[in-house]
Amino acid sequence: MNDGHHRQLGKRRKAEASPGGTATSAGPRHMRRKSRRKSVILISATAVAATVALAAAVAVTYVGATAVAANNNVHRSDVLGALKSMPQAVPKLSQDTNILVMGLDTRVDEKGKPLPPEMYDALHAGDENIGGYNSNVLMLIHIPADGSKATGISIPRDDYVQVDGIPGSGPFKAKIKEAYGYGFAAEKTSLINAGKPDDDTTYQAARDAGRKAEIATVTKFLGSVHIDHFIEVTMAAFYQTAQAIAPITVCVNRATQDTFSGADFKAGMQQIDAKQAMAFVRQRRDTSDPTYLFSDLDRERRQQAFITSVSHQLKDAGTFTDIGKMQGVLDAVSKNIVVDSELNLIQLAQQATSLTGGNISFSTLPITGFGTSPDGASINTVNVNQVQATVKELLTPVPPAPATTPTATPTATPTATPTTAAASPAAPAPEAPPASEAATQAPATPSAPASNVYADSTGALQGGAIPCVK
Repeated sequence: MNDGHHRQLGKRRKAEASPGGTATSAGPRHMRRKSRRKSVILISATAVAATVALAAAVAVTYVGATAVAANNNVHRSDVLGALKSMPQAVPKLSQDTNILVMGLDTRVDEKGKPLPPEMYDALHAGDENIGGYNSNVLMLIHIPADGSKATGISIPRDDYVQVDGIPGSGPFKAKIKEAYGYGFAAEKTSLINAGKPDDDTTYQAARDAGRKAEIATVTKFLGSVHIDHFIEVTMAAFYQTAQAIAPITVCVNRATQDTFSGADFKAGMQQIDAKQAMAFVRQRRDTSDPTYLFSDLDRERRQQAFITSVSHQLKDAGTFTDIGKMQGVLDAVSKNIVVDSELNLIQLAQQATSLTGGNISFSTLPITGFGTSPDGASINTVNVNQVQATVKELLTPVPPAPATTPTATPTATPTATPTTAAASPAAPAPEAPPASEAATQAPATPSAPASNVYADSTGALQGGAIPCVK
């Protein structure tokens, strides 16, 4: 284990802050020290926080498919309306749609209540006393108004950035995932100190403060990107979704095992159940081969691959036309997601149809390396200018150059076909699984085409087929 992500195992702290500090240079550190004295997140190597974004992405499709029924169950928040009224609000300059997916590491439901005991057993992540309110998964889904290819942008959770929007505090630096927890804790403490009861009204107000802080922080970090909608999920939603749609087809480049997450996958295509799906998106090491290293960036690639695989599989299987099955998914999952008050589920349904057809690609924002914060936490170091330039390129791609001559021959037409991951300048060169591992696959197991094989987290992962990943 030689990177910051591996050093971070067992060291993740709950992102709760006292709002009592002033907006001075000492304020944020005081908030963090006081928080650590109160509570420490006991997130082990088997933490499943990264799975929640997958539930959100899949839930987007489900919610859209039976929008009328979902409207009665999904919890809504007006936090975006509050953000739009602020002086520093980012105006909407196009008809494109940006949806921020936030996945929390909390082990409670959207009302702050414990999950059923059988859910904790399945999650293998402790009970309601474990975890906090970190946005351990952050993904921006950009849907162009003209119907062109959508883009999913994964934001590494440990990026060390300026945190904004914390009640009673000026800007300070922390991991980007921690903005939600700081906002939640500051608002809840402020309300309790003001004499408000510790009830659901106070709890929901604190959750809205967390959302507000996370969205404000992400918006600024990405380069003043306007957020049209958000979807927030708990980790329970992923497991419930996976239960409803299993078996799920995934593909890995080589055989790998991990006793911490329970991962045990052969090389190539395979079908997995809900518990195996949890392991697929949780794995961060290979205990059978210590030289086969994983990081959070690899796990984010697994998330992207899982979303792509599920969307492709459901469309091919005709699941979107199975109203009974779709309703069963919604009944379970909608209790563990929150959306903004203006999200039009009918419109989202229309957009989701094209996304499941492969009209989307996924990328991960760049980091410059791994480091340690002044408080001793393992972090991702970032170049903000590089990140914002990358976001701008992904959200406003340069259109293809027009033909330079009217005498182009028919043989030139293949260059206008959609770009695959292999053809993308930033994409990894496709490589097949090692022959020794490929030989262990059952003869009837299909293998991923070379253009759908991704060696690491770099480059764009293309939708429309089941990808093979690390």
